[in-house]
Amino acid sequence: MSALSFSHFTSFYLCILFGVVLFHSCLSIQTFSDAKCIKEERQALLQFKHHLIDETDRLASWVDEKNDCCKWAGIVCDNMTGHVHQIHLNGHCLPESWTRNEFEEVSKQQLKGDLSPSLLGLKQLKHLDLSCNDFGSIQVPEFIGSLGNLRYLNLSSSKFDGIIPPQLGNLSDLHTLSLGSFQDWQGENTRVMNMEWLSNLRLLRHLDMSTVDLSKAMDWFQVINTLPSLAELHLKNTYLLDVHPHVPTLNITSLLLLDLSENEFIDHSLVPQWIFCTTSLVSLDLSECDFNGLIPSSSAHSFRNLTSLKWLHVSRNTFMNSSLVLKELASGIGSNLISLDISQCDISSIALDSLHNLTSIVSLDLSSNQLTDIIPKSLGNFCNLRDIDLSENNFQNIGVTSLLESLFECKSPNLESLSISYSGLSGTIPDSIGRLSFLRTLKFYGNRISGPIPFSIGLLSLLEVLDLSDNQLNGSLPSSLGQLSKLEVLRFSSNFLTGVVTETHFVKLVHLKYLYGDENNLILRPRVANWIPPFQLVILSLNSWVLGPQFPSWLISQRDLETLYISNTNISSLIPESFWRSFPNLYYLDMSKNQMQGTLNLSGFPALVSLYLSSNRFGGKLPDILNGSIIVDLDLSDNLFVGSLHHLMCSDGVKTPRMLNLGNNSLSGVIPECWEKWQSLQYLILENNNFSGGIPRTLGRVGYIHILNMRGNKLEGKLPASLMNLTQLEILELSGNKLAGSIPSWVGTKLSSLGLLNLRSNKFVGKIPHEVCYLTHILILDLSNNQLMGDIPKCFNNFSVLSGKETMSNDQFSILTFDKTVFFSSVPLVMKGHEYTYNSILKLVRLLDLSNNKLVGHIPSELTTLIMLQSLNLSRNHLTGKIPEKIGNLKELESFDLSLNKLSGELPMSLSSLNRLSSFNVSHNNLTGKIPSSTQLQSLNESCFVGNKLCGDPLRDPCSRVETPDTDHEENDVSHGVDWGLIISVVSGFIAGFWVILAPLIVSRSWRIAYFRFLSELGYMVYDVTHKMFSR
Repeated sequence: MSALSFSHFTSFYLCILFGVVLFHSCLSIQTFSDAKCIKEERQALLQFKHHLIDETDRLASWVDEKNDCCKWAGIVCDNMTGHVHQIHLNGHCLPESWTRNEFEEVSKQQLKGDLSPSLLGLKQLKHLDLSCNDFGSIQVPEFIGSLGNLRYLNLSSSKFDGIIPPQLGNLSDLHTLSLGSFQDWQGENTRVMNMEWLSNLRLLRHLDMSTVDLSKAMDWFQVINTLPSLAELHLKNTYLLDVHPHVPTLNITSLLLLDLSENEFIDHSLVPQWIFCTTSLVSLDLSECDFNGLIPSSSAHSFRNLTSLKWLHVSRNTFMNSSLVLKELASGIGSNLISLDISQCDISSIALDSLHNLTSIVSLDLSSNQLTDIIPKSLGNFCNLRDIDLSENNFQNIGVTSLLESLFECKSPNLESLSISYSGLSGTIPDSIGRLSFLRTLKFYGNRISGPIPFSIGLLSLLEVLDLSDNQLNGSLPSSLGQLSKLEVLRFSSNFLTGVVTETHFVKLVHLKYLYGDENNLILRPRVANWIPPFQLVILSLNSWVLGPQFPSWLISQRDLETLYISNTNISSLIPESFWRSFPNLYYLDMSKNQMQGTLNLSGFPALVSLYLSSNRFGGKLPDILNGSIIVDLDLSDNLFVGSLHHLMCSDGVKTPRMLNLGNNSLSGVIPECWEKWQSLQYLILENNNFSGGIPRTLGRVGYIHILNMRGNKLEGKLPASLMNLTQLEILELSGNKLAGSIPSWVGTKLSSLGLLNLRSNKFVGKIPHEVCYLTHILILDLSNNQLMGDIPKCFNNFSVLSGKETMSNDQFSILTFDKTVFFSSVPLVMKGHEYTYNSILKLVRLLDLSNNKLVGHIPSELTTLIMLQSLNLSRNHLTGKIPEKIGNLKELESFDLSLNKLSGELPMSLSSLNRLSSFNVSHNNLTGKIPSSTQLQSLNESCFVGNKLCGDPLRDPCSRVETPDTDHEENDVSHGVDWGLIISVVSGFIAGFWVILAPLIVSRSWRIAYFRFLSELGYMVYDVTHKMFSR
């Protein structure tokens, strides 16, 4: 009993003791949790904040009045000691697709400024994250290498520059080090000279140096091989040169993730052996490394060894197009793979048949290969697929239904993303597309899909991206699209859709941000007069719809718009004044090719970059458009603007655009002399206005101009010598003015990049300078309708493009704008006897026009070397001599005019080889002889040859036979009119021939018998052949 009592007493005592200990523990924990930061560390943090620029007050809690810095934003302290252990000041990084508004918002959230060494006062700092900020290209500070307790350091995507300090090698406790950028579009400008310092970081598990320049770090492989704990290695786009393909193994046995993508190794012929011996790998990314082979006859170096691999990305590596490699991949690890990217590997459908057993596959990218057949069912379990990309293949003979048959057979398909763009896919979109109920992304753009958009597409309630653009879809737009409440991107541009679109088509599209429907025959007619859409768009493109004639008032509700395309939409009314104040984020506006009216007021568009208002009826004086704005491309051509350029050109603080097109208005006055302010200008078009005076001298200070077009004005005087500074000029179009003086020699020597020189219809005098021959890239040279004298230079054969020695780029004569390519404005040229206007095909024209001058002398034979010429016009001059015999070498010639000269001799026979010739005129010269025979020449009108002494088709006068006279008896023959020599020769020949044959027959009886037997047999033979032919 006493023992029992003692036991109870002991238990009771222990319980009380435990309770006391527990009570004191709780007090201790409460005390520790209330531990405040150390004063010195608080001061260090405040000093650190002082050097930062915090535009959005992210560090508003970092103030002296709040003593406990452990409660500040981004700060984590030790609960017991109060020491700062962690700093989390990472900013926001942009997603793959972002709007301008998002970009500006993220940029504001990012910390800027300098990094203060006051952080050295944080003796126990273990975690420092400053990623996704903007430190303005400063160098990574050396002092960070003295934060000796750091285990985590992340400086990625924060816009550092310069050499990464090797002092970071002192951080021997580091587990995670991120120094590069995981965002390709941003990149870092950091670099290292060697990586020896990394060898001290023996505990490192995660290393990310993506986009850091490692081209000088020849020791990268040896150093990485000394990090035994490394689990993740990210070296994407690091400019590595040597991948050490023949090193058999890697010492690291714990490596789970290896990313060497987007490197261009010097020796990229073979995939490195050591990769296949790293059997711990779970994720391998060799994308865009261009490896084209494996180590031959080596079973130890194959995918079979990577038994843990689940993510394999090997796009743009042609070693994957081998049936043997694909078969080995399938039989070895195929059933383990979750994600496989073998895009851009030149894989054929035959080779793909070797890939099978992908039973666990969730994401599959087969884009940009050479597939021509449906995907074999043996490839894997399509019902598990969530993401498949078959874009940019060659499914020319396959319909949508056939290609997706395996997916439609699934009872519950899990597909979330389906992309088949630019693959030649035909057929119609089946109604069964509505069964893919988990789809979030559907992309069929750039194919030959026809028929209507199925109504069942409205059943895809989770759809976020739908792109059906650039196909042959017809019919009306299904109203079921309005049910896609999660849709953010809708594209159906460049199809043959027709009909009326109403608010029903958009009724539930509350998340829609991007709407591209241009180049269809659709009419937008909301049934509600004051309709306000449920969405707030960022980009709207409805070019070639019918939105007018009244301006669509619902547009004013779209205050988030950044890009607006409503060109050629039949709007002819006044623009509401509220429109100009409704879009603070708008940076691209195209309302060209309408008949809109009113005056411009762009003060409400502070972010505007590109403005296209051509072919409307805007009028009045040019507004104060540029002062304080950031416009890059400005096109106000084909409107009704009047007045001077002075205010627009010469205002203080003007920020000049890259392209300025004010052509085809009613602007007047002298072009002002303040072009020194326009240093960014590359394209200047002032054609067809009423400008007078001379070409401003200060224009020569704008050294980057590519296109200068001032044709069709009233400009006078000489070409200012300052224009010789425009060395990048490709087009100089000054036709239709009153410019005078001689053509300066510097046009050829200094403006050697010219492709088009048009001085037509001015008052230039003097000779054509031989220096013009330095224009080796010239395609169009028009000096017609002036008062030029002298010979045609013989050195025109130096025109290397016209002579076929060089070719020009596809973007010749085009203006590359902020968001698209706009071809050079229209240029009138005389070809085939008529004036034609060329715009988008201007780059295809090859023309030489020297007509209507006072040129003399012969046509140089050197012109016949310009084999690419399409039009040659030398008419209305004073040229003499013959047409060059080798003129037929100009095989591309379509128009050839030599009329109204003083040419003599016969037409060269080589003219008959000009098979493309459709316009030819040699009228009113002194030419003689027969017109050469050819389909082209004989099909021409008589007027092309009149005023000469020519004969033959197509002229009515045939060429008579011309006989050669006998000079010895010329007088006798003429007096008697009889050619006795000819008569005697004929009679003598007849007598001799008659008796040579007939005399033997009279003398010899045997000859007579043989002769008549031969005639008899010959008659029977002819009869027999004739009878057989007609009896069939």
